[in-house]
Amino acid sequence: MHDLDETIRQRRSVRGFLPRPVPKDVLLEALELAQHSPSNCNVQPWRVYLASGEVSEELRTKLVEAAKAGQPQEADPPIDAFFSGYRDRQIACAVELYGHMGVERGDKAARFAAELRNFQFFDAPHVAYVCMNERFGLGVALDVGMYVQTLMLALWARGIASCPQAALRSYPGIVHEQLGIPKEERILCGLSIGYEDLAVPANRTRQPRDPVELNVRLLG
Repeated sequence: MHDLDETIRQRRSVRGFLPRPVPKDVLLEALELAQHSPSNCNVQPWRVYLASGEVSEELRTKLVEAAKAGQPQEADPPIDAFFSGYRDRQIACAVELYGHMGVERGDKAARFAAELRNFQFFDAPHVAYVCMNERFGLGVALDVGMYVQTLMLALWARGIASCPQAALRSYPGIVHEQLGIPKEERILCGLSIGYEDLAVPANRTRQPRDPVELNVRLLG
């Protein structure tokens, strides 16, 4: 176990996992801890579908097939388009990541293969889909975001890596069918979970954080 400060500082998105499954009791321990996340009026709006074994393998296969076939992506709401300085950070992140992966800017085949890695869950043995009821709006989505952060920190403190992925919202019809997610539940993100494979070049990626002054204005 790490202390909280170090867990927050060290946690990062991992994009290459070992095939070794995480013991069920360890996963449940982290999930139970995440249940203590704050939420408005304690409604606890998050709904999580954690797939492992044959279930995750079948889902992985279906998503990769859809992407390779060029099936239109139907994320609801659409995946965010970044702009201005936010776009600059997105590009810098991609340059760092693709640089470690050896993907050249103009190599369309290699870039598509890199995108496919999302739908392969980066070889993770587990994938969690985090949802909320479609009647909820931005305020409840904030609650679910705090849950996801708490879960990722609980996992990292136990030596388990994860990667939150907006891309896994791209084919909601497939996911709803394969995981039995009720129609009224909206997918907010996917989360690949497992033990980090240190031999994967993408895992050498490190992203900086801005000085606090750029994000926080102290008044009074």
